[in-house]
Amino acid sequence: MSARSFATPLRYPGGKGKFSKFVKAVFESNELLDGHYVEPYAGGAGVALELLFHEYASYIHINDVDQAVYSFWHSAVNHTEELCERIMEVPVNMDSWYHQKSILDCPDGYTSIEIALAAFFLNRTNRSGILKAGVIGGKSQSGKWKLDARFNKLDLVDRIKLIGRFRNRIYVYNMDAVSFLEERVSALPLNRLVYLDPPYYDKGSELYRNFYTHDDHVLIERTLRNLEGPWIVSYDDVAQIREIYSDYLQDQYSLSYTAQDKKRGSEVMIYGPGVAPPDPIYSLKPNQRSAVKV
Repeated sequence: MSARSFATPLRYPGGKGKFSKFVKAVFESNELLDGHYVEPYAGGAGVALELLFHEYASYIHINDVDQAVYSFWHSAVNHTEELCERIMEVPVNMDSWYHQKSILDCPDGYTSIEIALAAFFLNRTNRSGILKAGVIGGKSQSGKWKLDARFNKLDLVDRIKLIGRFRNRIYVYNMDAVSFLEERVSALPLNRLVYLDPPYYDKGSELYRNFYTHDDHVLIERTLRNLEGPWIVSYDDVAQIREIYSDYLQDQYSLSYTAQDKKRGSEVMIYGPGVAPPDPIYSLKPNQRSAVKV
């Protein structure tokens, strides 16, 4: 079965779908082919789906503490047809936008599939896919682009149906990242790669509904320090993150991304103990490499 050019149906701020070639190379350089792939911060899950569809990973484990994001993935995997039907039926207009936003603002009393549709609708109609952002084109719809500019129903439904066909190899969780690492990931076979893409250290509160304090970032590193098996972490490149992970090999690199405005941001890839970086031909073209402290 051939995979699509864009595997994930979600748009995501700081989305790492373009990392798929790099992560595939990490699988190869660490002899992890046919192993498990784990994302404690699933978001758009672009890398996970690419690895699954291209048969690098036998199983993928995607986790997100955000109820809206989790509900979408749970429904896409386990209630594929119903979710697709609802997507095809929903009008893409401002009345729908206000209704779907009201569901996410106060999800109590709504079913998981209703929350899933609301998350998907806002992801496709909000600026840069940010659930807490404003609608494309503005509420007056006077902008150059309208809210349906990123809502090609037929293409998006096809992507979700492909996910459903792989449901027996996809595990979806709704846990805090630390609990997920300690309770679920630690029980998986060691033939696995854990890729963490935590909320940005800077401006995380502007992009995500769940963001971290400095101590939260420190706690993630402490949890990883006790985790067996290979892991990698990507972050925005700030001094605080470089210090928290100063005991590990780091690659600093530039990445083009879109979060309202298209620009290039400096980021850092951190390699867990014993993880072999891929051949430079597949690398992230690092600006600088920081060696592990001795």
